Amino acid sequence: MSHEPSRPSTAYNDPADPALPNPGMRLDLSRAALVVIDPQIDFLSPEGVSWSVFGKSITEHDTVRHIGQLFAAAKEAGITVAVSPHYYYPCDHEWHFGGPLEKVMHSICMFDRKGPLSLEGFENSGADFLPEYKPYILDGKTIIASPHKVYGPETNDLALQLRKHGVSQIILAGMAANLCVESHLRELLELGFEVAVVRDATAGPTTPEGDGYLAALINYRYIANALWSTEQTLIYLRGERTAGPVDFVRRGHLRSAQGITAVDYQVLAVDAACSLREQEEDGIGHGTGFEEATPEQALADAIGYC
Repeated sequence: MSHEPSRPSTAYNDPADPALPNPGMRLDLSRAALVVIDPQIDFLSPEGVSWSVFGKSITEHDTVRHIGQLFAAAKEAGITVAVSPHYYYPCDHEWHFGGPLEKVMHSICMFDRKGPLSLEGFENSGADFLPEYKPYILDGKTIIASPHKVYGPETNDLALQLRKHGVSQIILAGMAANLCVESHLRELLELGFEVAVVRDATAGPTTPEGDGYLAALINYRYIANALWSTEQTLIYLRGERTAGPVDFVRRGHLRSAQGITAVDYQVLAVDAACSLREQEEDGIGHGTGFEEATPEQALADAIGYC
């Protein structure tokens, strides 16, 4: 299933003059995993119960297609793939209290199942996985974690499964940006994982209370180890075992990647210099002038050196 994307709002553009440093996360396929949160019908399909709230953002960011691309590329790369699903059983509806979104999810029967040991009525229900993702999720190799119950992975076995599979880096995608994805990001960081969020492989609610995607994006900039587009992530997954900004610069994809702004010319050029500095004993970067150059010149110099 695909939905025609619209152009993302300029409100989602990165700041022209960022104050925060680029952490410089470099993907190591030998210890990386793709983790997709809630890739389920109730979130991602027009048939789902929450589409009226999330559909605009999902369509705008082409989220469904991007998640599918990540699944395919991760399988091709041979890295660990995990999903952290969201299920509610009859006993969960007896909770004595909950937050606003919890109240909404219970009231619209979002992610409902008959019980933890029953698949009655599950197939193609709102709690089921999106059909186009099933070949990747149900291949006998993907980790299907036990369900998280509110927003974060504290209540499921995701972290245990990842550790047991030797994972220390995570590519994070799925739903919803300011809810379960952000909660997973925060907890996984606290547990010592290095986490890159794929900015256009998620989406958020649009309500009078505010733009959930924008709220999440701001926090990702502050706390994630990396904030990549799907296009960047696919390059890293299909490229060298150790990939990072220098590889993205080398391949000439900077101008076309969603979420990359003019300021990233200079940021990525400096990252390229730093990456090359690590690789050469004489120390690239001293006297390169990358930091003082215009963004375009810095990029050109970095590509020329590469």
